[in-house]
Parts: sequence; structure tokens; C-alpha cells
Amino acid sequence: MRRRRSASLLALLIALSLVAAACGDDDGGGGEGGTDTTEAKPVKGGTLVLGAEQEPDCADWIASCAGASWGTFTMAAHTMPRAFDLTPDAKQVPSPLLDGEPTLDEGPPMKVTYKINPKAVWSDNTPITSSDFKYTWEQIKNGTDIYDQTGYRDIVSVDDSNPKTAVVTFNKPYASWKDLFGGFFGVYPKHLLPADEAGRNAAMKDGYTWSGGPWKIDHWTKDQEVVLVPNTNYWGNKPHLDKVVFRFFDDSAAELQAFKTNQVAMIYPQAQQELVELFALPSAKNDVVTSLSYEGIWFNTSKPPLDDKNVRMALAHATDRDAIVKTLFAQVQPDIKPIHAFMTPGNKEFYTSEPFKRYNRDLAKVDELLKASGYAKGSDGIYAKAGKPLQLEIATTAGNKRRERTQELLISQWKEAGIGLKANNTTPGTLFGKWGPEGNFQIALFAQVPPSTDPGLCTTFCSENIPTPQKTTGNNWTRTNSSSVDDAWRKVDAELSDDKRKDLVEQGQKALADHLPGLPIDPFPDVILYNSAKIRGPIKHNFAYGAFANMNEWWCDGGTC
Repeated sequence: MRRRRSASLLALLIALSLVAAACGDDDGGGGEGGTDTTEAKPVKGGTLVLGAEQEPDCADWIASCAGASWGTFTMAAHTMPRAFDLTPDAKQVPSPLLDGEPTLDEGPPMKVTYKINPKAVWSDNTPITSSDFKYTWEQIKNGTDIYDQTGYRDIVSVDDSNPKTAVVTFNKPYASWKDLFGGFFGVYPKHLLPADEAGRNAAMKDGYTWSGGPWKIDHWTKDQEVVLVPNTNYWGNKPHLDKVVFRFFDDSAAELQAFKTNQVAMIYPQAQQELVELFALPSAKNDVVTSLSYEGIWFNTSKPPLDDKNVRMALAHATDRDAIVKTLFAQVQPDIKPIHAFMTPGNKEFYTSEPFKRYNRDLAKVDELLKASGYAKGSDGIYAKAGKPLQLEIATTAGNKRRERTQELLISQWKEAGIGLKANNTTPGTLFGKWGPEGNFQIALFAQVPPSTDPGLCTTFCSENIPTPQKTTGNNWTRTNSSSVDDAWRKVDAELSDDKRKDLVEQGQKALADHLPGLPIDPFPDVILYNSAKIRGPIKHNFAYGAFANMNEWWCDGGTC
């Protein structure tokens, strides 16, 4: 759900050889990547200005209004304590919040015991306790406007009788338990927030001054910036910088221009051709690896004519994914290829490369499928049924030139196949906060951002996660309702053995390819681009929390940014 651009052809050609060398050690597996500029002792002071290409709609991270990943990248990752961190090589490790690895008792019933670091405190110096874990679970489980309940609803109790030990009991095995009390939500302070959902949302949606991380939100000026300052009571590695400013850009071209003109020292951009010119700038450093995130074309399977599987299959066979990926990404990541699962090669243990390979561009197959559903090609070259042309709409985030270019390619490809398509774009807040949950779209183009390498996809595709007017929870925006999909992915969630999960994941991906709620396109290249003359410290990829996740370890050259 994240990301975003005018380079001359000459600049592209000059820099191509540089890009191949600068794209990191990418073997298709999302390795550690990043760069380390720690050749000197950290210096205190300075204000670092960074670019952010989306502004979150709100800062209540368990509410549906906080669906865009840039809320995590700019605020949540730096202020919300969480049980686990994701390392640059995509391994889940206990965070500074915990006093060692949690204990898993497979049961039955399954129990997880979290020992909380005795030094862990909120920014007001109040200890972080097991009651905060319990409060977080209750807010998610009992809420009506929660972005995703999966896993939390399988918890039957959180024992907070020992303030520094939280014992979480489940009603059934849940393999993705490490994503809980972490992921994109974190742990909430019971003593600072109201018990009711409306009160919590009112207290957080426009920002909050408390923190359980290395930074605090100083202020959030909507449509302009969010500013973070150090949390002086943080018990881990305290920031060296005085202040970090995230400047919001609603247009990717403006973001790239801001980096080019030194208005911002670092950006975390979507892969696009225009980056190549910036890669060649003096002092510019970049690294590109295959991330866990993946972009897809998402079908609303409840909305005609996409409730007809033949139509969805025809769209898949009308799409030349190789051409799209090559056109959009080859200059930045030369060896990139389309993905054939709702997962990327960055997830080395669970990625399978076969399920969606069947959907190659085949216009004869398009004709066969549409005729089988009663369509006939009209004199204008567009298929029609009962006098109604097959004219569709695709939505994405307005101002994202790379996605708009993707739309242009699809419009051209599908028109050649006899299918009409037009763009209907909107703001990230509307797409991710309203249209997706409410189902007010036919086709959408965006990326999924997994919180870890856990392969579970029930959150995205199981029928119980379909949002309704009465229950706005759930991330099954494609309205997938398939018993084979449900069966496979519920088994993935309940199986604690990774070896057994591999077979189940392959079955689940095959069930998705059979049902076709969407079409995976590309493994999102994770791009880091920064000014090495300004930023010092370890610059690392983090596929869940963004490239700024460890900025408490950074400093400015000479203490001045």
C-alpha cells in the first residue's frame, strides 16, 4: 500500500551501468542490503529532513483510517513499543521491549509467555506492563473499526497478574503469533488512553505526545510534515539527532526533485525509471533489493462483471506482466521478474514460483473465455454482453506516476484484447480508508506490505475477513469467498511446523490462482536513496517498518544536517 519520478534518456543510459553495480547484492532473495557509514564516532545534534511520499489519514494504528504503510514508516515504528523487530535479513527477533525470547507452549491450549524488559517505560516514566498487552488485545478484539483482527480474536485471555509477565492463551494454535503485539500495531499504554474505542481514537487520530519508542511526535502539521524528537526516557539506544522532519509529498515527481535539490536528505521511493538520474548524483548512495512487499491488480469479486470468474481469467490472459515489469523496473533492478504467487522471492522459505504462471498473455484464450460467458466483440473492437460494453475502472493512488504508468500499460494491453479500461484515482486515505474496506471499486492497483516473513494470508483472503457495513473490520477487500481458499489458509495459520506449512502454503497459493481474486505483478523493489554527505550511521532495509526504522542510530556529519 505504499510508494512512488523526469529523467532524460541520456542520463538513463549513462547511469545504467552504475545502477547494476549499485543495486546491492540482490539474488532475488531480499538479503540484508543497506550500507554502513559508521566510520566515525556519533555526534550529537542536528535536524534531519526526510521525504515521505504518503501522508497517513490518522495515527490510531488499529483503526481502518491508518491503513497506509507510511503511517508506520513516519510515526508508529518510532513511537510504539513492539514485541518483535524485523532484522534486515527479514528475521523476527525479540525487541528491546522484551527480556529475551518469549516462551511458546504448544498446548493445548497454546500459550505464549512474554517477559517484559524491567527497564521498559513509557515516555512519562511509567513502566510498560502486562496490562498494556491486555489493553491492546481488548481494544483490537472488541473494536468495531479495527483494520485487522486476525490472531487477536483467537486469544481467549491475557494474564496480567504479574506486571512484567504477560501470559497469552489462545483457543487454537496460531502460527503467526510473533506478528501479534508488534506488526504494524505495537503495544498501547493503558494508563494514558480511554477504555472505549471512540475515546482512544479521538486521543490518537491526529497524533499523540506519549511514546514507548526512541522518538516522540513533536507535532503533525497536516499536508506538510510530521516532526519527531527524542524520547529522553527511552531505555534502549537513544537518538543522536535533535529532531527528524518527515516532509510529505503528494506527487512523486516533487519528491524526487526535493532530493535532487537537497531539500531532503533521504527518500524511500517506489522503484521507477526516474531514479536512475538521482543515483548518479554526487554524494547520492542507493541500495535496491527484493522486498517482502508485492504489487498486484486486485479484483472486487463481488462487483459485476468481476463476479464472473471467466471475466477475471480473461483479464489475466489479457495482461503482459513481463512487459509491465520490464518497462517499469528494469532500469532500477535489472534482473527483476514478475511473481507468480501472492508472495515474493524475498520470502525465501515459503515462496513458490508456479501457481500464477498459467496466466500468460493469450488473446485467443481471452476470446474463448469471454464468449463462454456470453460476450461478443462489437464493431468498436470491445466485447459486449446484452448491449453493455465490457468497460472497467481501475483505481490507485493519485499522483503516483509509476502506478499511473502501470495503468497506461494495462489500458493499452486490455484495449488490444477487446476490453475497455479507464483510471479512477483518489487519495491514499480514500482508497485505503474507504474504497477498499467499503468495496467501492472494481479493480485496484496497490502493494501489500507483509509485517514479516510469516506466510499466512488468511487476513487478506479468508471469507471471515470480508468487511461489511455492520462489520468494517477485515482486509479481504477482494471479497474472496471460496471454501478451498478458506480451508488452505486456515490450515496455514493453525500449523506450527514450518516444514508442514510449506506444503500448505503451496496449496493455498494454488487455491488463490484457481479463484483469481487478483493478479500478482511484481516483487516490490525496496529502494533506499540518501545523501551520504549528510547522514552517518547504519542505513538498513527493513521490509516491515521502512528504511528509517533505525534512525535513532543515525547522526549528521559534524552534528549539522
